[in-house]
Amino acid sequence: MIKISPSVLTADFLTLTEDIKKLEVAGVDMLHLDVMDGNFVPNLSFGAPVIRSIRRHTELPLDVHLMIDRPHRYLKDFIADADYLGFHFEAGSDVRELLKAIKAENKKACLTIKPATQPEEIFEYLPLCDMVLVMSVEPGFGGQKFMPIALDKLKTLSEYYKLKGLNYEIEVDGGINAETAPLAINAGATVLVMGNYIFSAEDMSARVKEIKNL
Repeated sequence: MIKISPSVLTADFLTLTEDIKKLEVAGVDMLHLDVMDGNFVPNLSFGAPVIRSIRRHTELPLDVHLMIDRPHRYLKDFIADADYLGFHFEAGSDVRELLKAIKAENKKACLTIKPATQPEEIFEYLPLCDMVLVMSVEPGFGGQKFMPIALDKLKTLSEYYKLKGLNYEIEVDGGINAETAPLAINAGATVLVMGNYIFSAEDMSARVKEIKNL
């Protein structure tokens, strides 16, 4: 069963609690929280205090995506409220040690790759991953168009875990909608991050069900 992780980056924060309750009823599987520092990516979003507030208002797993430089510096700030804690392969931390540190806190570790990074570059770290996130847009801004090069990466990661007997989820983020979701699923994605497509809908519940029924 495909999982949906709505990205609150495109939500109206004044009605976020209400929207989260609607998403819970609709049957989403987690919430995707993009943390951006204006350095690793050219945009700013929110930090640990906002995630802490969201945690108090939902039992949904929180899928925290750190788009920040040297994320190991902020592990203690984000680990407590995250269920999945993800960071970028390209962000300048010791990848193996940070994955181990996340798992040592009994959290699920996610490693993320940008569009220019090939999946083969992270093969050695996959045994430590609970999830791998493939960016299908350049990270930093919502509303971008899906980049088809992500499909080959999803296929490679799917084939690799079958070959090696590994057990990680494959998440895709960027430009996911009713047209691109089936492509990503057929390529091996098991978790879809969806922002604008869900939060811009008049009936978010109906839109979630539409994707669940693909």
